[in-house]
Amino acid sequence: MAKNKTIRILLISLVTVLIAAILVAVIAIPMRYGSYKNFWYDMHGGQVQYPVVLVHGLGGWGERSDEEIADYWGATTGSLPQYLREQGHTVCVPSVGPYSSTWDRTCELYAQLTGTTVDYGEAHAKAHGHARYGRTYETPLVPNWGGKENGGQRIKINLIGHSFGGATVRMLAFLLANGDDAEKAASGSETSGLFTGGKADWVFSVTTLCAPHNGSQLTCIVDDLGSLAGVDNTTDLAVELLFRAVKEYGGNGAFSDLMLDQFGVGTVSQSEDDVSEAIKSVESAGNDHAFYDLSPDGAAELNSRIGVVDGVYYFSFAYSTTKEGTFLRGMVPETNTLPVLYPFALAMGSYTGTTSGGIVIDESWQDNDGLVSVVSAQFPTGEAHAELPPEDAQLKTGVWYVAPTGSGDHGTVIGLNANTASTHRFYDDLLARLQALR
Repeated sequence: MAKNKTIRILLISLVTVLIAAILVAVIAIPMRYGSYKNFWYDMHGGQVQYPVVLVHGLGGWGERSDEEIADYWGATTGSLPQYLREQGHTVCVPSVGPYSSTWDRTCELYAQLTGTTVDYGEAHAKAHGHARYGRTYETPLVPNWGGKENGGQRIKINLIGHSFGGATVRMLAFLLANGDDAEKAASGSETSGLFTGGKADWVFSVTTLCAPHNGSQLTCIVDDLGSLAGVDNTTDLAVELLFRAVKEYGGNGAFSDLMLDQFGVGTVSQSEDDVSEAIKSVESAGNDHAFYDLSPDGAAELNSRIGVVDGVYYFSFAYSTTKEGTFLRGMVPETNTLPVLYPFALAMGSYTGTTSGGIVIDESWQDNDGLVSVVSAQFPTGEAHAELPPEDAQLKTGVWYVAPTGSGDHGTVIGLNANTASTHRFYDDLLARLQALR
């Protein structure tokens, strides 16, 4: 009897310990760590931080050591990357071709993030008559990107693209996930990792700021003005004017590096022969440049090739600097619009027409930020979208969450002639939302 009693006591003790352990697992761990996932992370060194990658737009630049040049990100409000790092974030600010095509910029972005040589792809390079390889980056901006750390956590990135940077980050996420069949067929075992696919889980989120997802009617306005002046190809004219402006005013400074190495054009020199050769090289590339991708027809072609990626969160932020005109038809700029953007906002606010590709630019395009229409900045035509809900709402991946239209022009969201506190608060709130989704 004594032996049975002892065994019974032991069983009761074991059951009690087991129940206590279950209660700890069911109640204490979630209360202490928020979830079992967080408990696992804490047991293996903590939650891996996802780096934030800031990608500039047309004519922009990445982080520079030259203090005479204002930061693209932060502009007149001071260095945004520095501020975000002070808040504990890991921030990468690459420089991609300021006037290159979305494809070429994406290849450059991938090379910088991985610390490799830029590979524009064998098929793409042959199709557009430029070199396959570009600059080599020895040090990756995101070490061990796509690898696993701290208990098997994948190292992902949060991509944020302003203006034309929006197309760049969208294409990066898409190519990582799906690859490119033409490049795999052309290069075989030598295909760049950007084109092989299978990396959908390398990106956590894509956020676009004032991005011309569906192009900008400003390109149509320029074409119409060119026609009135007897200019058949305004794109070639724009390229020539750009290069000559850089030659005259860029000197050897930061803005002289056009990063068009694939066309044999790096830093534009003062030599007239070099400039002329550079112009011919880029013009011979057909549509492989930013000016085409920024047009409604070019953007539509781009949208037909790329889409959202399941498993990636998508956010868009559009801004408006126009209002209904009192004496003029359409939309007119607000008085606080950046002066250099005022004439563009005015022209875009009254323009209607049809592109050569049949895209109708109607009155819905007229509300704009001085360079991009609100309707274009919200989401790519035809893709799944929804209004951005409150911060505590459940979100789905593969859906564009469109924020309420902000008040300001094309530069407001990056801190150009903007309020410092408001600019910082915008990014604080955005990154807090992204963190809460994990």
